[in-house]
Amino acid sequence: MSAPVAPPDAAVVAANVAAALAEDIGPGDATALLLEDAADEAYLLCKEDCVVAGRPWFDACHRALDPAVRIDWRCAEGDRIAKGTVIATLQGHRRALVSAERASLNFLQTLSGTATTTARHVDAVRGTGAAILDTRKTLPGLRVAQKYAVRVGGGSNHRMALYDAVMLKENHIRAFGSVAAAIARARALHPALPLIVEVETLDELRQALDTGCTRVLVDDFDPAMRREAVRIAKGAPYHGRIPLEVSGGVDMASLRAIAEDGVDCISIGGLTKHVHAIDFSLKLGPPPPA
Repeated sequence: MSAPVAPPDAAVVAANVAAALAEDIGPGDATALLLEDAADEAYLLCKEDCVVAGRPWFDACHRALDPAVRIDWRCAEGDRIAKGTVIATLQGHRRALVSAERASLNFLQTLSGTATTTARHVDAVRGTGAAILDTRKTLPGLRVAQKYAVRVGGGSNHRMALYDAVMLKENHIRAFGSVAAAIARARALHPALPLIVEVETLDELRQALDTGCTRVLVDDFDPAMRREAVRIAKGAPYHGRIPLEVSGGVDMASLRAIAEDGVDCISIGGLTKHVHAIDFSLKLGPPPPA
């Protein structure tokens, strides 16, 4: 299991779930109305190896339709689960169990997919000291959820959105004429916000290090340039005070080598953009014998 992660904001979970149930059920579940609304039980089956994430959203879907439903989890958030494992049992009203099924599984499969992909990247750089970061390339409306799943998978969050950090990229720097001028303007207008500066050359790197910022992003540097950037940032007079982030052109084949070059963090849009949903099933009835 990964280190414990702070629970997601309950209001965000509730809003996500309300939108999902409205989308799926609308004025009513026509098929569930065919069923006798008796007490029943169900079990949740994991059908491929994964890191589980999304329990708060799964639970909220079922409790929105049946506040008295009992959900007994056999795993913790962040646990690595083997294919074929029953990970939870539920007891509640039959109609509510089947009506909440798809929305609850959609959250669980998506967020477990994000956590599983993140864990794979974290495993690949283990021992190097490099952190794995996400990006803003998230599914619309599910940014908080996916960034939570990244943390469950052992990764770290980049800025949440455009309001909580300043990130000077190529177009911003071009508009000001230099890295130093762009940084000066950002510090004057937003002195309390983290400041991330993207550089494209070693000269821009030195400008960023000299002027000062929270982190420098070296975007699409080739291996030789990347290693020289690390040498500059960690040597005198900078001594590694400003972390280096790598972004762009990162895949599993190159990830370990990038981390071993000595960079501090690697941001990867694919953690949340290239979602491989994990296969789960919710089945009515008692779980099969262990």
